Amino acid sequence: MSKPKAVVLFGPTAVGKTAMTEQVFSEGFEIINADSVQVYKWLDIGSAKPDEELQKKIPHHLVDIRDPRQQYTAGDFCNDAERLIYEINSRGKMPLITGGTAYYFKQLIYGPSKTPAADMEIRKKVNALIEERGSDWAYEELDRVDHTAAQRIYRNDIYRISRALEVYYQTGRPLSSFEVSDSFRDDIDFLVIGLVRDKSILDERIEKRVDIMFDMGLYDEMKFLIEMGADSSWPGMQGIGYKEFITAIESGETSIDLIKKDIVKNSKQYAKRQMTFFKSFKNVHFVDPDDIDTVKKLCKDFIER
Repeated sequence: MSKPKAVVLFGPTAVGKTAMTEQVFSEGFEIINADSVQVYKWLDIGSAKPDEELQKKIPHHLVDIRDPRQQYTAGDFCNDAERLIYEINSRGKMPLITGGTAYYFKQLIYGPSKTPAADMEIRKKVNALIEERGSDWAYEELDRVDHTAAQRIYRNDIYRISRALEVYYQTGRPLSSFEVSDSFRDDIDFLVIGLVRDKSILDERIEKRVDIMFDMGLYDEMKFLIEMGADSSWPGMQGIGYKEFITAIESGETSIDLIKKDIVKNSKQYAKRQMTFFKSFKNVHFVDPDDIDTVKKLCKDFIER
């Protein structure tokens, strides 16, 4: 029996993944979302969630599946994505896994790292320390014991910070030392395509995207979430485009211009981290987003082989 197949399309924020999806993957494909913010309900504009028209044109999975108060981990994503890959193949369609959350792709394509199972006593101790000393202490402590992991994790992402500290206190080894394999897993056949642009062009696209988000009503979207009770404890509020509002509110500096500048700055920094991480992947076809013909040929050859 042949292995199930899936196409993977990743790239940094604003690189052009949605436009590529519309041009190349409109027929015969179903999309598995691999964006850690688009999984949340009500987080539409700030996450650049695909609009209703595109979602009707191409079936989308793992969009709007969580309340933003709930955690959705890379492990959750892998379990859901693996199930969907088999289901979509069984329908005679091809899964397209697309987004920008590098950890999702890393664990799905290469398999999870061999980190130890959680020790509940250590977890309680870590949580107690964070409650006593605060989230800033937690991030600084992580930076001290595992600088590599700290560079990959948002300062406000308490879930992942606490997990990394748990692993260190449990094993004496930094979480980043538990690396995943650099070979594709052997139970699913993947075609992996990475989109890349010149940094100056990408920066311009990020600036334009943020302008468009505010024009579309990002402020009103955030106001609605705040009225629901959103704060820094919500996992959904860790995403760029949302956490800047929360930080501004908590600090008392609520200038929209400053929030907008922070979103642009953080988006550019995030895009840089994404590309560094993506370029560490093996067996990837890196393509300019405007090179539609190359992507079409890669997909055609992959489907027919």
